Amino acid sequence: MTLHQSVVGMLLLSVAALQSAFGQKEGPFKPEIPKVWDEQALATWATPVAGLNVRPGHFSEAEYYQAPIDNYRTYPVYAPGREPAGYWEMLQKVGAKPLIDPSKLRSKRDWIEAGKAVFEQADHLSLRSRDPKVIAAIRSGEVLTNLPYVSPDGTLRLLRWVPTEKGVAIGHVNCGSCHIREEPDGTRFNGPPARGEAANPIRRLVGGEDVANSPFHIAESLGERMYRAFAAPWVKDDVHERLKQMSQEELARWNASVALAKGVIPRWNGSVFFPAKVPDLIGVGDRKYLDHTGTHANRGIGDLMRYAALVSYAESSEFGPHQMLAPEQRKISGRLPDEAFYALALYLQSLQPPPNPNRFDGRAQAGQQIFAREGCPGCHTPGLYTNNKLTLAKGFAPPAGKPAMLDVIAVSVGTDPNLALKTRKGTGYYKVPSLRGVWYRGHFLHDGSIASLEEMFDPDRLKDTHEPGGWNPPGVRARAVPGHEFGLRLNQDERASLIAFLKTL
Repeated sequence: MTLHQSVVGMLLLSVAALQSAFGQKEGPFKPEIPKVWDEQALATWATPVAGLNVRPGHFSEAEYYQAPIDNYRTYPVYAPGREPAGYWEMLQKVGAKPLIDPSKLRSKRDWIEAGKAVFEQADHLSLRSRDPKVIAAIRSGEVLTNLPYVSPDGTLRLLRWVPTEKGVAIGHVNCGSCHIREEPDGTRFNGPPARGEAANPIRRLVGGEDVANSPFHIAESLGERMYRAFAAPWVKDDVHERLKQMSQEELARWNASVALAKGVIPRWNGSVFFPAKVPDLIGVGDRKYLDHTGTHANRGIGDLMRYAALVSYAESSEFGPHQMLAPEQRKISGRLPDEAFYALALYLQSLQPPPNPNRFDGRAQAGQQIFAREGCPGCHTPGLYTNNKLTLAKGFAPPAGKPAMLDVIAVSVGTDPNLALKTRKGTGYYKVPSLRGVWYRGHFLHDGSIASLEEMFDPDRLKDTHEPGGWNPPGVRARAVPGHEFGLRLNQDERASLIAFLKTL
């Protein structure tokens, strides 16, 4: 080798090292996008329903893909007096634009950014309206009086304008309405449970009292709508039968009790009587099961995609012989393109928690030792701080021949079993939650009854005189919050140390 060749070789090695150190330009990203609605994947995806021991039904692949694609970019809605000059006129002229345009996405980062747009902009198809009266009411502020919707930049957090071929519509944010945390200074974090807000006015304007983020508009009485959303007729003495006889005032009280302001939502197929807290989406890609009751497996990005589609507009609400929808309601009126759900799932997998102000000091170190001594890592294994398994709801015995995909610890921690046994989301199981991020989430246990870690480890919560800081049924002030008694026998100093550790996760 000549001196010249040696020098050239060394220069090439140096350039390669510098490229490695400072990062090369990201190359083309050509993903193989799974089908959102794939019959083979759907066949083994859901967990059987407790009491029926059958998987929920679903729309066929053909039915799903017969629905027209709805792929509209949306725009912020400003509070009266805060709208930039010429903004409304721009919306009238801009025309329909795609929410996602795969032809312009070159890198993985491009796809993730497109997923962020889907997360923040996509609207509920069932709540979109072009009714001039609805639009005028929003623009005038007539329905916004004294409601905490306005962000510091003047936008209304939960609403979006949707220019379509037929004109500008008003829409209600889909993912972001429950999973964007906005701080008082306007700083936003995507993924954590949203801070409590009053009910959105567009829900009442479009179709009366909205029920359970319904995947379609139901033109029935409030009681009938709530019955369709929640009833589990195979459950003996199903409490949801009451909904058809309740007065409007009582229905409204129950509907209001399960709101973001309480940290919970009455999910479609869930229950207004047995609500579920809003989940944290940060880290969802690492979870083996989805939903508090493990209703669906998370086997990879395809399952995140189809779960987002399912809860947005693709619930057929079939449970063995029980058809919860009228024939004319069993339809998908529109769907996002598969590429939108792929981008969304990539974005969800990329989410990072907010900066943690809690430091791992001496007290937290002592708490870590208590965490290990008390056996907490058995379920909340360090790393993800969950073992990604399911536990039994109190009183549930798994049937013979349960699906092999269910990784179950044959113990119950004694929390309220009703969501897991008396609803359409009932599987008989609760998944072991991750403890990562408990410092910012707020609301604990699956129903959000407990508002803080301090309350979680307060032994007085087992007493009937306890006043829960989280969700409560309407008219109830004091009640015991049973279950998950781990840590309740620690002394006050040990509890403080354990909490200090948990807040560093």
